Amino acid sequence: MDMTASYGPDDALNQARQAAADLLQNRNPTYSLPQPFYNDARFFALDMQEVFEKEWLFAGMTCEIPAKGNFMTLEIGDNPVVIVRGAEGVIHAFHNVCRHRGSRLCTKEKGKVAKLVCPYHQWTYELDGRLLFAGSDMGTNFDLNEFGLKPINVRNAGGFIFINLSEEAPAIDDFLVTLEHYLEPYDMDNVKVATQTSIVEQANWKLVIENNRECYHCNGAHPELLNSLIEFDDTEDPRATDKYKDLVTRKQADWNNEQVPWQLKRFGKRNRLTRTPLLDNVVSMTMDGKPGCNKLMGRLTSPDMGSLRILHLPNSWNHFMGDHAVVFRVLPLGPQLTMVTTKWLVHKDAVEGVDYDPERLRHVWDATNDQDRQLAEENQRGINSRAYQPGPYSETYEFGVIDFVNWYGERMLTHLGHDTPALHLAKG
Repeated sequence: MDMTASYGPDDALNQARQAAADLLQNRNPTYSLPQPFYNDARFFALDMQEVFEKEWLFAGMTCEIPAKGNFMTLEIGDNPVVIVRGAEGVIHAFHNVCRHRGSRLCTKEKGKVAKLVCPYHQWTYELDGRLLFAGSDMGTNFDLNEFGLKPINVRNAGGFIFINLSEEAPAIDDFLVTLEHYLEPYDMDNVKVATQTSIVEQANWKLVIENNRECYHCNGAHPELLNSLIEFDDTEDPRATDKYKDLVTRKQADWNNEQVPWQLKRFGKRNRLTRTPLLDNVVSMTMDGKPGCNKLMGRLTSPDMGSLRILHLPNSWNHFMGDHAVVFRVLPLGPQLTMVTTKWLVHKDAVEGVDYDPERLRHVWDATNDQDRQLAEENQRGINSRAYQPGPYSETYEFGVIDFVNWYGERMLTHLGHDTPALHLAKG
């Protein structure tokens, strides 16, 4: 397929759309994706338009905007977004773009304001997006009501904030109800971000997600993580040992006594929740396996909660333990550039230096994130080679990756207006 012919911008994108559809409809569903999906600028533009502008994205945590006027910002490709807590605790999301001449309204990552004021010409908006002030020079016929901020779909549950940039957002209610139920024991209105990091990986966002969706590489790459983590989280996993199954049985009895949900829940291939034990006698993802925070989360009375693992495609995975939680957000920056933001959550009354040490809290995942960065970047370098061709995934160890790439292909084809061949749906 010739992707090098000379054509204009519109033709280039249209040809990329058709090329992507053809490749997805004819790929082997248990193999990695064809090369352009990992490094081509036109295919990256499709990812942003057809996935990141149309799917529900994890944006941040409600605890980051706890009071009226608190805001956070992020960028989805070329789309600046602001999320703000308004009156009566309502969370709003808007395109972070002034309706005057298009300047960004909020230029900081986080803050607190009484009103949203554009720094360019001081147009002023209420926290619900209504334009309140545009100066006296706009003419007598100027109607403030016609120039409110452009809203973005926003939903929150279990302390998570999700946004969707499309005009008609797909249904997400079933997942949100379950998420709220699973995070009820953590009292997510009473947590805080203890510390956070953002790293930029020189790799396509799909390689970052693929790397997360398997632990095939863990034994050779993640000594710190394997001090606490078991490589699989399901007794139906073909690798699950009798010892692991016995551990699960014991821990599930403990969790039942705590009235804490643990059952595996799936919502297609997009969302997955399950509680699984850490290594026996290990209660937290710290180097010594002991609590990273002395004050437990929510109503929990034991630190030995294993890890509640929460997956949300296309851009988040998470671990909730008894003493703290670790949440991850992935945002594409370019065809071979991805930002991974990690936040460590603790009870809001936990005192730094008394109940927790940020460096100790971060140690395991700081090391793991850097190791994963190196793996993804080396993966990208190899994929860029003329020698690269799609390779087979292990259906035993990499079924999570198969699920992800097939979810991606299915959603991309749907948004491109093409049918998804039944042959190309992943197993299980």
